Amino acid sequence: MEYYHGTRADLKEGDLIEPGYASNYGSKRKANHVYLSATLEAATWGAELAQGDGPGRIYIVEPTGPIMDDPNLTDKKFPGNPTKSYRSREALRVLGEVKDWKGHAPEVLQAMKDHVEKLRLQGIEAVDD
Repeated sequence: MEYYHGTRADLKEGDLIEPGYASNYGSKRKANHVYLSATLEAATWGAELAQGDGPGRIYIVEPTGPIMDDPNLTDKKFPGNPTKSYRSREALRVLGEVKDWKGHAPEVLQAMKDHVEKLRLQGIEAVDD
């Protein structure tokens, strides 16, 4: 199975994406996990919603340790993990970059950004325990 990670970080093949850095979302607290997906759709959202000034990027990654379902996108929200979203306490190794991905329509992206901002204002943070 191929895995992806969406971000604004400028990485190269062989780089490691590790927990412990400021999260791309919410209050930017230290992330205990790194996030990955087996779908380009979920990685596209990651690339588009990541904080920072650089362009969104999607990398093909390889977990270096165990992965588990991402509780932010499973359980009650999406039973059975249809987004194929995962997280790990171990690093992800960058294998390459997806160059030909297409972002969401501007109005769809803005609606999602508005939703994320509403959650932030309500004090709702991603589960990263």
